[in-house]
Amino acid sequence: MAKNQNKRLSPSQLQADVDANTALQNIDGYSPPNESYATTAVASALNAMKAAQQAEVNAAGALATARDAAAAAEWNFHNAILGVKEQVIAQYGKSSDQVQLLGLKKKSEYKAPKPKKKASA
Repeated sequence: MAKNQNKRLSPSQLQADVDANTALQNIDGYSPPNESYATTAVASALNAMKAAQQAEVNAAGALATARDAAAAAEWNFHNAILGVKEQVIAQYGKSSDQVQLLGLKKKSEYKAPKPKKKASA
């Protein structure tokens, strides 16, 4: 048995196992003393693996769909807030307290630009 059974097997190892199972089906007289390794038990394990892989693919698809829906909802909300900020500026003015409540700086809080000094020749 493997030491770390939480680590995924490589696709090449899984394919080799599936190929070995196909070859096992063609062995006449295979009757192991341990029924856990009988062809019916191995076929059942193969079917369980395929079902689990299919469930993983479906879950990954659902995750991608949910991620896309969440991103679209986030952008929709962000664009709504940007529109709100524009509307507050238009309604109350650039230096109003309402603008500051939304996390923006008042126009009066910005420093006035200073004239640049001319370089001496």
